[in-house]
Amino acid sequence: MRSNSCATRSSRTFYLALKALLSGIIIAVVSEVARRSTTFGALIVSLPPVSLLAIIWLWRDTGDAQRIANHAEATFWYVIPSMPMFLALPYMLRSGVGFWWAMLDRAPSRLVFILSPC
Repeated sequence: MRSNSCATRSSRTFYLALKALLSGIIIAVVSEVARRSTTFGALIVSLPPVSLLAIIWLWRDTGDAQRIANHAEATFWYVIPSMPMFLALPYMLRSGVGFWWAMLDRAPSRLVFILSPC
């Protein structure tokens, strides 16, 4: 019985390490993209926790306040097209649409909002 407990603990530790590694990779990619294109970096990070981590990395990498200001402003404008998803996704899930189908359905509509001329 003890070995089963150790195996479960070991798999939990592995999962936590994997999440941390993947999160770190995402943040590193976002910060690298934002260094090259603040607008595209903002598109990738339309969620606040990711945005804050990316801004911290961008500051550490560049120390460029103007680049960070541009990135933060562009992020704001990319959050707006995301808002309908946060209303439609719960509705679809509660109506019996499968999770992956609901997620797939939201991607094209978000892209249309983002690419539409302002």
